[in-house]
Amino acid sequence: GLDVTVPLPADPVDPPTLAMVFSINDSPMAGRDGDKVTSRVIRARLMAEAEGNVAIRVNETKDGNGFEVAGRGELQLGVLIETMRREGFELSISRPRVLTREDPNTGALQEPFEDVLVDVDEEFSGVVVEAVSKRRGRMEEIRPSGGGKVRLRFVVPTRGLIGYHGEFMTETRGTGIMNRLFREYGSHAGPIAGRHNGVLISNTGGNSVAYALMNLEDRGPMFICAGVTVYEGMIIGENSRGNDLEVNPMKAKQLTNIRASGTDEAVRLTPARRMSLEQTITYIQDDELVEVTPNHIRLRKRSLCPHERKRQSRQAVTA
Repeated sequence: GLDVTVPLPADPVDPPTLAMVFSINDSPMAGRDGDKVTSRVIRARLMAEAEGNVAIRVNETKDGNGFEVAGRGELQLGVLIETMRREGFELSISRPRVLTREDPNTGALQEPFEDVLVDVDEEFSGVVVEAVSKRRGRMEEIRPSGGGKVRLRFVVPTRGLIGYHGEFMTETRGTGIMNRLFREYGSHAGPIAGRHNGVLISNTGGNSVAYALMNLEDRGPMFICAGVTVYEGMIIGENSRGNDLEVNPMKAKQLTNIRASGTDEAVRLTPARRMSLEQTITYIQDDELVEVTPNHIRLRKRSLCPHERKRQSRQAVTA
């Protein structure tokens, strides 16, 4: 008789849980580094990726200005962005957004939850439990795994895990191991605190000056060094307070022929805070973008014009 082979049942593929909008780089620095800058080539590259990668889904945005790329977490999408920038692409990336859905039965809002398995030294277990509980995580199990280590099992909303991996590695001094796996869609977990600090925004374009940056250090940590080309609307540092602040990183020292003793010491700058691609993606807010080129990663406001930003914030308040 005929040999009929019975196909093995396939395991269901975990659905994408996060989405980011990839769009063209429309900053004043556009086209300086990369050679693949148009919407057409970005679209072709993303469609080719979606064809071979089952975990990625690409849709055009409603306004037609970008492409919503959905994947399984910021790390997977970060790898795609890193690959594209090495291939010569320039992109603007929006803040990651969790893909929610409506409950088919009740119509209530649902969001994705993940099983998180953590192996850490006992001394760090309290810090991890506290950090995860702030992010609306629920601990299901804690048990010693020998050698002074403990194994913790949590159920955490994907929204709460955005940007947590870097913090986790810092808190466990690089010794912790964290594994994540999609679990289910569950009822919305409520608000989760995000970034508390505002940012320092350049109010002009040109090359940053060490003297100006030295005077801005009191405001908060800088993301750029001296001699870096900046543009109006670019984020150059973090404000130590909760509001955004427009600053001038090009303000040079007034040179006069009067010299007071002790005022002309060499400018000593604190080293700039360097962030990886994954850190910048999880750092930005909804009104900000990450500008990615083959040689640079910059943070910027979505709207570079200060008047436009004020108008949008007024509209948001009235809405």
